[in-house]
Amino acid sequence: MTQKKEQNIGWIDVLRITACFTVVFAHCCDAFVAQFDANRAMFLTGVFCGSFTRPSVPIFVMMTAALLLPLKKDTTLTGFYKKRIGRLVAPLIFWSLALPLMTFLYLTAINPETQNLQMSVDGYTVETLVKRMGTFIFNFNFDTTPLWYLYMLIGLYLIMPILNSWLVQASRKDIKTVLYIWGVTLLLPYIKMFAPMLGYEGNYGHMGLLGECDWNIYGTFYYLSGFIGYVILTYYLTKYPLQWSNKKTATVFIPMFIVGYAVTSVGYVLTNNIYPGNYAYLEVLWYFTGINVFMMTLPVFVTIQRLNAAPRPWLSKTASLTFGIYLCHFPFTFVSYDLYNIPALPYMLRIALAAVTTFGISLAIVWIMSKFKITAKFIK
Repeated sequence: MTQKKEQNIGWIDVLRITACFTVVFAHCCDAFVAQFDANRAMFLTGVFCGSFTRPSVPIFVMMTAALLLPLKKDTTLTGFYKKRIGRLVAPLIFWSLALPLMTFLYLTAINPETQNLQMSVDGYTVETLVKRMGTFIFNFNFDTTPLWYLYMLIGLYLIMPILNSWLVQASRKDIKTVLYIWGVTLLLPYIKMFAPMLGYEGNYGHMGLLGECDWNIYGTFYYLSGFIGYVILTYYLTKYPLQWSNKKTATVFIPMFIVGYAVTSVGYVLTNNIYPGNYAYLEVLWYFTGINVFMMTLPVFVTIQRLNAAPRPWLSKTASLTFGIYLCHFPFTFVSYDLYNIPALPYMLRIALAAVTTFGISLAIVWIMSKFKITAKFIK
């Protein structure tokens, strides 16, 4: 994650740290959400705390776009791929091997009696460990959950130079038109969710929409959906910053965030009540590319952008380590959960303490790794 113009670095540093900490906080909520009806109070605490952090990943994407776009005029396609995708290869391989090993050691050697609710030691053998370490070339697994972002980020890097060529010559109206189309795609998960209630039976059991079926995943809006919209939105907001007054900004964005949060959190609970244990439907409420999460993300981004924060050495240093924190933090959510699994502690306090502890441990590890050339390449 490179630096950009000096006048921008302050607010981008704040954006980085905000995104990273909220990702850590979200993962510390997972064990509580996983309780469902086994412990309703834990479940509700996890949902309402975790829902608050859903803008985390979109903010990471927008921060990346803010740093990179527009590309320098002398940037070549192969040069961009080599620099951007090339620097992700080493971290992806290293953490795909390190995270399963770290998790295995904690759950089977350091704390075999763990009461962690996210993962059971049962069945986690050396054979399982080797299998998880050896199959990362196909996809991430539970131990490496955060690495899904790297696979997605590589995809964004593949399209970004092509997208940049259009953005730099597109009119403001053209960019807005594409963003409106992308806005429609933010509604598709809900249309897909409710279509069966209106009699839609899919095609031979496949419940995709608008051309999707077992032999075609490329529906009508496939090419203008997903995280690419956040990239275009960031370019638009940095080239054409909102000229609203603080009063208008607050009047529009505070209600927008509240409504988005309400749909995300209350909707998750209601969906679980109607379809208990149906993860396919539950995840719709937490989609990063759903309309409700977008309604939370936009106010956060614009608010931080308007802070006009001055560059500060400590802020920039912490921000420079956030990518590494993101990569290594996941096993420490288990450690922190077990550390604060104390009946006397309120659930919300447990989550907060776990998040701060996980972030702090990860920050210390990444700071140490940054001091050595051989390990620094795995965190930047």
